[in-house]
Amino acid sequence: MGHKRRVNDAERPEPLSPGLYIAATPIGNLGDITKRVADVLAQCDAIACEDTRVTAKLLRHLGVSKPLWRYDDHSGAKDRERLLEAMQHQAIVLVSDAGTPLVSDPGYRLVREARAAGIAVTSLPGPSAPIMALTLAGLPSDRFLFGGFLPSKEKARREALEVLAGLRATLVFFETAPRLARSLGAIGEVLPGREVAVARELTKLHEECRSGSAQELAAHYEAHPPKGEIVLLVGPPAEQVSSEADADSLLREALQTQKASQAAAQVAKATGLDRKVLYARAMELRGA
Repeated sequence: MGHKRRVNDAERPEPLSPGLYIAATPIGNLGDITKRVADVLAQCDAIACEDTRVTAKLLRHLGVSKPLWRYDDHSGAKDRERLLEAMQHQAIVLVSDAGTPLVSDPGYRLVREARAAGIAVTSLPGPSAPIMALTLAGLPSDRFLFGGFLPSKEKARREALEVLAGLRATLVFFETAPRLARSLGAIGEVLPGREVAVARELTKLHEECRSGSAQELAAHYEAHPPKGEIVLLVGPPAEQVSSEADADSLLREALQTQKASQAAAQVAKATGLDRKVLYARAMELRGA
C-alpha cells in the first residue's frame, strides 16, 4: 500500500520577505529563465508586468498562477503608490516583457521610490539583450555604452551620434526593423570607418549576428528586410591613424555623402587628427 511522503519543515522554501523583487525574464527562449527567478515567481504574492498576456505565457510555462498587475510606460503615480503600499507587507515581483527590467523598460521611478521609502529591493540577474549582443559581436567589450533607442528623427539621430563620436567605447543601441537602414546610414556618415554589428532575434530560432561596415550592412538589409528585435553595435574609434593613406580612406568614405567641412569634422572626431589639416586634404581629394 502506497503512502504520501511527508514534507519536513526544513524542506519547505523560505517564505519571501516583503519588498520589491526585480526579475530578469527570457528574451526569447523560455529555457533561459533562472531557477532563482522561477522560484521567486512561484512564491511571490503578485507580479507587476508590462503586458499581462506576455507574462501569463511565461507563468503557464512554469506552471504558476499569480495575480498580475499592469505596470508599463503609461503607469502613473497612483499605480506606483498601489505597488509601494503592497510592498510594505507583500513580496511583489517586477518583470518586463523580456530581459532585465529598467533596461529601456519601465521601473526606474518605482525602484527609486521604493528605496526612498525604505522598502527592501532585490534584483535577480538573468537575460539581457545588450550584454548578449556584446558577447556575440566580437567588438571590444572592456568599455561600452548602452544608448537605448536612437532617436527616430534624422536630425536628432545624427546629433545623438555626434555627441558619442569621441567616446572610445563600443556603442550599443536598441533598434526597430523598419528604422535599421536609416540608422545604419547615419552611422556610416557620422562615424565613418567603424566596425558595426547587427544582432537580432537573440536566443530565438532565427538568431543572427552580422558584422561589417555600416554601408555593407545597410545594403544587406535593404536587400533582405529584417524582422524581429534588434541590437545595433558600433565599434570604438581607431586608437590612431597609422598613415596618410588611412586618413584618406576615411575622408573618401565620408565625402561620398557629405561636404568637405563635414567630412573633415567627422574624421577629426573619429581619429583625433587636426580638423583644419583634414579639411585641406578633403578639398584636395574632392578636386582630384
